[in-house]
Amino acid sequence: ELRHRASPWQRNLGYPLAMLGLLALTGISVLIVSFHVLELLLDDAAMPRGIQDASLGQVSFSIFGSFGAALQVVLIFYLMVSSVVGFYSSPLFTRLLPARQDTPLPKIIGNCVSLLVLSSALPVFSRTLGITRFDLLGDFGRFDWLGNFYLVFLYNMGFAGLTTLCLVKRVSWAAQAELLRACGEDR
Repeated sequence: ELRHRASPWQRNLGYPLAMLGLLALTGISVLIVSFHVLELLLDDAAMPRGIQDASLGQVSFSIFGSFGAALQVVLIFYLMVSSVVGFYSSPLFTRLLPARQDTPLPKIIGNCVSLLVLSSALPVFSRTLGITRFDLLGDFGRFDWLGNFYLVFLYNMGFAGLTTLCLVKRVSWAAQAELLRACGEDR
């Protein structure tokens, strides 16, 4: 219903640009994680342990300078939004989704707890994937399991593989459906 009420500019320019932006952000994050996997294989310093003696402002946390830091911020925000959307889209938690002016207090408390857990896991998630090396304000790099090569390597490989699979599946199925619709064989 919202798509039918959208203006032609929004349908023909807005939605495709948003889709291309999402594809680009997903592709960039998979590319960064793939490079992090290669770094893990070649250098022990790529492990997501805490950074010692790196004062804020003295050491750049990105090899691309300010552009790289801005890209890291955008990717972390994208991962945050996509993890919240994925959480509420999972079959187990769809009942937790709040309804406007009809949400009981236990459901509100459940949403607050869920969002708190997701937001607390985001710095560890982004460090483990190699998207950023910044410690934020906590000592997230001091977790013992972040020094386990096999766990970090499998976590990165799992993220890169599953995200690529999801991306290929969504894009190829959408392209197949459009081709079938264009050929008139969708009936």
